[in-house]
Amino acid sequence: MAHPTVPEHDAAIVERGSSPFLTGFRLIDVALPSGITIRAAVGGEGPPLLLLHGHPQTHVTWRKIAPGLARRFTVVATDLRGYGDSSKPDGGPDHAAYSKRSMALDQVEVMRALGHSRFSLVGHDRGGRVAHRLVRDHPAAVSKVAVIDIAPTATMYARTDKEFATRYFWWFFLIQPAPLPERMIGADPEFFLRTHIDGQTKTPGATEREAFEEYLRCYRDPATRHAICEDYRAAATIDLEHDASDAEQRIDCPLLAIWGGKGTVGALYDVLETWREKATNVSGRAFDCGHTLQEENPEETLAELSAFLGD
Repeated sequence: MAHPTVPEHDAAIVERGSSPFLTGFRLIDVALPSGITIRAAVGGEGPPLLLLHGHPQTHVTWRKIAPGLARRFTVVATDLRGYGDSSKPDGGPDHAAYSKRSMALDQVEVMRALGHSRFSLVGHDRGGRVAHRLVRDHPAAVSKVAVIDIAPTATMYARTDKEFATRYFWWFFLIQPAPLPERMIGADPEFFLRTHIDGQTKTPGATEREAFEEYLRCYRDPATRHAICEDYRAAATIDLEHDASDAEQRIDCPLLAIWGGKGTVGALYDVLETWREKATNVSGRAFDCGHTLQEENPEETLAELSAFLGD
């Protein structure tokens, strides 16, 4: 299958001031040729590095490690489409607007707009799934990729059992037809968000009040909640089709997989083996924490990423 090409048209960049969460970073909005606008925090100097967050976070999840990475890299931390202050388009009847292919293309276009045709890439949770598709669709754009606390999407669905479905119930709740999950979450978004974060984080206090309130600000937006559901609906449908179409393709650039030893992914999967089925050069290890390494164990995460990306 032919991979999507990156439009040559210029993107418009609007400055939004200093980031209140990422010290030394400025906020920008990048208006892409597709009509999508992506919010990003940009800081540092050196080789370009793109950071992609997961659900239910935004780029703010990198607040504890992005300033450290910015000592060696030009760091771009974005809000994925549908999340934070990025655009939230309609998903369409096949959820294609939230396919990881579409979400990955956004990120390549953002980096091109900032002058980076080749970069390193780190993705946590949903951002790791976007990173996986990005490095398959745009292999020439990525020098190294790190994925945080995920196994490949197709692998996790193929090996679903009662324990996984119980631990990761939202994978099966959020994919239900609209507007069922949207309306149920909308009845008490703060309770759902708090329950979700507390259930995955094994380090009390890792998501401090200010960060939680920022995530909640975004989560209170009905458009965000619908987009999140569309992200998961796409993962259970069109993303699996895309994965099947290039299942034999292997990632050639170095891939680092790190995960929380107290979390679901590490408990249910041989994480390195799942990635060795997808890539030719895989390394990684578990950390003594839950799902969100960059918030729960930032010093060790920063050191691991710095060593891998700086080799």
